[in-house]
Amino acid sequence: MSFDIPYPPNYGGVIDVYYKIRNLNSLGIDIILHCFEYGREHAKELEKYCKKVNYYIRDMQFTNLISRTPYIVKTRQSKNLINNLLKDSFPILFEGLHTTYPLTTNKFNNRKTFVRTHNIEHNYYNGLKHSENKISKKLFFQLESIKLKKYENSIQKADHILTISPFEHAYFKKHFGDKATYVPVFFDLLENKNTLTSNIFSLWHGDLTVADNRKSLEYIINIYKGLSHKLVIASNHIEKNLLNSISKIENISFKKINSYDELQELIKEAHIHPLVSYQKTGIKLRLLNILSQGKHIIANDNIIEDTGLETCVHIANDIKSFRNKITELVPKKFLKEDIEIRNEYLKLFNPKNSAQLILDLLE
Repeated sequence: MSFDIPYPPNYGGVIDVYYKIRNLNSLGIDIILHCFEYGREHAKELEKYCKKVNYYIRDMQFTNLISRTPYIVKTRQSKNLINNLLKDSFPILFEGLHTTYPLTTNKFNNRKTFVRTHNIEHNYYNGLKHSENKISKKLFFQLESIKLKKYENSIQKADHILTISPFEHAYFKKHFGDKATYVPVFFDLLENKNTLTSNIFSLWHGDLTVADNRKSLEYIINIYKGLSHKLVIASNHIEKNLLNSISKIENISFKKINSYDELQELIKEAHIHPLVSYQKTGIKLRLLNILSQGKHIIANDNIIEDTGLETCVHIANDIKSFRNKITELVPKKFLKEDIEIRNEYLKLFNPKNSAQLILDLLE
């Protein structure tokens, strides 16, 4: 059961869901997909891997904000979903706390149930509060964090909690014991063969509707201001005032991304990828995608700590260190030896192995 329509796989959470579906299907698992819609189009592509796809409108009305139930859960309550789930006796996989309302009804106590935890949600929302500038949004994130902390106990009813990173696993293991199983994140693991560079530029890409990403980008812009090295910012959305600010900086430009394939080509072309986060949450799908397709990466500790991938990136935690690393890497070729090291570490995240872990729990 997905919190959003998991196609196209063009942002963190849905990347994990989409490639999980594909890899479970490759092991012979029949999948009935239930997903909530709120802006993304119905996807015929999902029917290649699912026996059936059911869509439910996410109820985004304002009154859901005043519920004691977290907004991300309350807006995904659906009688139609409950009725459809009761039509069979198959195991249920809930993607994120977002979709777990059916667990609280006690109508599925005789079913095998799994919850995929994409974050420690109350920590994530507390972090968004600190990244947001608008008072109304700060208040929303703070209240949502408090609600999510209380609501988290509801996943105790699940048979298995599938954690997404070693950092999150330690937390859920402490609170839920043996219910917690570390299942590495799913993504499009391709063998990196990318050594050619014809146009030396840096690339930052991300969803600029997310407060942490906007704050991170502001930091990245401050790093590149005054450098001669070119930075391209790529997203499918940007606010007008930010676009105006970028247009005044000679070495920084914006490119609107219209498709997943277009983004992948940019990732392959870029020589350097600067990554900054103000939150240590989950594992950054952006990082894994670049590791499997891109070249040099400079990242701060929140991006890379406790991932097992520390030796695959250059680490910097302040503007001076970032600038020094950029200067060092601009003339440095990305070599076959660099690729071999990465590919070896990325074997830890083989999605076929992660799918097999879930299959073993099913049996």
